[in-house]
Amino acid sequence: MITLGIILLLIGVLAGIPIMTTIGTILLVIGVVLLIAGRIGNGIGGRAHYF
Repeated sequence: MITLGIILLLIGVLAGIPIMTTIGTILLVIGVVLLIAGRIGNGIGGRAHYF
């Protein structure tokens, strides 16, 4: 999710498409939050790991 967010963010910035930039930013933030929550040991959606 983080990788997809970065890709969409870059495409949005380089192509000048604001909706791609917004979606990329949202995916990037969600991916980082899930990564941090998984690293500190919290279960996400009933799962011990997020992968």
